[in-house]
Amino acid sequence: MDIKEIQNLIKFVSKSGVEEVKIEREKFKITIKTGTKNPPQQIIVEGASPKEIIIPKAIQDEAVQNETQDENEVVLENENHIIIKAPMIGTFYRKAAPDKDIFTDVGKTVAEGDVLCVIEAMKLFNEIESEVSGKIIKILVEDQSPVEFDQPLFIIDPS
Repeated sequence: MDIKEIQNLIKFVSKSGVEEVKIEREKFKITIKTGTKNPPQQIIVEGASPKEIIIPKAIQDEAVQNETQDENEVVLENENHIIIKAPMIGTFYRKAAPDKDIFTDVGKTVAEGDVLCVIEAMKLFNEIESEVSGKIIKILVEDQSPVEFDQPLFIIDPS
């Protein structure tokens, strides 16, 4: 596991709200501890040898800062448009199964309560329903990609 992968893991854990994550593999072990309101305070990577590497807090802060600058920035073209956001972290799917049709597409009209997508979290598939009736203007996430809590998924023009 290289430093970039560790930084991405830090970003993911800091946004997820968990207090501690441990990953153990044959040749290494990673423990990430966070406070519920603070970014990660300590990250320890243990290799095959008993040597520990503590990643400086500056690297952790830079990883979190870079993440917040790029992600979740959606500029609405029209003030009336509504953004549908992810209610949880997980994997975004546009269809219920590989052999099924997609739930919706850009330009389609949806009614309040229509299923827009599913988010798989811990082997549970959660249907995400439209909060409003309207026309899908934009789909902001690629199929089968990870999403985070409160990440914008769809832009809808309400009717």
